[in-house]
Amino acid sequence: MNNTWESVIGLEVHVQLSTESKIFSNAPTKFGQTQNSQASLVDLGLPGVLPVLNEKTIEMAIKFGCAINANISSKAIFARKNYFYPDLPKGYQISQLDDPIVGKGKISIEIDNKEKFIGITRAHLEEDAGKSLHDKYENLSAIDLNRAGTPLLEIVSEPDLRSAKEAVAYLKKIHSIITFLEISDGNMSQGSMRCDANVSIRKYGDKEFGNRTELKNINSFRFIEKAIDYEIARQIEIVENGGSICQETRLYDANKNETRSMRSKEHANDYRYFPDPDLIPIIISKEKIQEIEKSLPELPEQKIVRFIKDYKISEYESKNLNASRELSNFFEKVAKKISSPDLAAKWILGDLMAILNKNNSEIQDSKISSDDMINLLCKIEEGSLSGPGAKKIIELCWSSSESIDVLIKKEGLDEVKGEDELLKIITRILEDNSKQLEQYLNGKDKLFGFFVGQVMKETQGSADPKLVNKLLSKKLKQ
Repeated sequence: MNNTWESVIGLEVHVQLSTESKIFSNAPTKFGQTQNSQASLVDLGLPGVLPVLNEKTIEMAIKFGCAINANISSKAIFARKNYFYPDLPKGYQISQLDDPIVGKGKISIEIDNKEKFIGITRAHLEEDAGKSLHDKYENLSAIDLNRAGTPLLEIVSEPDLRSAKEAVAYLKKIHSIITFLEISDGNMSQGSMRCDANVSIRKYGDKEFGNRTELKNINSFRFIEKAIDYEIARQIEIVENGGSICQETRLYDANKNETRSMRSKEHANDYRYFPDPDLIPIIISKEKIQEIEKSLPELPEQKIVRFIKDYKISEYESKNLNASRELSNFFEKVAKKISSPDLAAKWILGDLMAILNKNNSEIQDSKISSDDMINLLCKIEEGSLSGPGAKKIIELCWSSSESIDVLIKKEGLDEVKGEDELLKIITRILEDNSKQLEQYLNGKDKLFGFFVGQVMKETQGSADPKLVNKLLSKKLKQ
């Protein structure tokens, strides 16, 4: 970052809520269905149809508000936002303006081991638009209205973020909260969580904000970081060359790693909001809010503290294991079934995550189940499988449909089970390497590692290295 300039960033995060039907119609919300197969008469905006609010969306929005200790409105009013694009046929989007269901709150993020609080301006409910398709027909655009009317919670931050790194940390925290609350699957590749970034620059020490640009619909943590970094650099270059920043909406091109102008930035009055006459105000009682708050599941911060206490793992391990609900649940299933939960933390964050990263997969897509991990770690604990042997099996397990037990037997990793058999192997290796044994006994201590290596080779990595060291040391002293 240029030392003269400070970036000012605010994010608008659109979270698709995990309801079975849309926010104002009974059409389903399943992803990946045949185009225009999930658009009802309400979604099509046909004359005479009336919207009916999905009550679950109100409850989900309140859950989020409670989780961030935000103000919850006692009244939710929906408005029409004029929207003249073909992906919402009725010509307006039903949203909220003056009475958002969730008011001011805050979210903590951690940057360089320091806590920072990011203000939340509001979180309001609205319907999603459909999708324009530009590659289906030559020289024509098509419209898929399956997504039109899908419930969204738009979470608007204060302009408290000062770098792309902070923006990513904030986004990951939002993702963690919504998935632990189970109000959204947060699948960014499927559009369940999308982000618009408002970016401006100003000189350090200035109080006034500069003109901002809005980067639209970015759907990955990596791309949001790259898009913001590019936009900051672009704005600095323009201003330092005597130019000025035009307030506009820009698109991020991931292939070229650049932003480009889309349209001039609209203001709220350009949308000509007015209360939707078809939807009456929703009154939310204090009792309802308290009932929802009591029903909240355990949130990431609470789980981090509990995991440290209950499973005797480090803060670093606990934070990483609670980076996602799926990973947190996976670890806890394993930790409850084995004697050493810290062993589960080590193997899940180490070897299992390495395989997942190598195969560009998430824990929920893992070919190695929690039952597989329990089986594997129990064998390590009882000493019937060595660490190197387990590493080999976990790699084989990813590409094989065979069970852990079958793979262990096939690889011959179950052959060495007790001290007696290991002692026989050690004795034979010392006899077969009498020259090296003589050199070791004459003071060449480094040859101890050679003997350990020969035992591990003989046992194909199935022996416990600690036991090998112990028995070999004892044998060499005789």
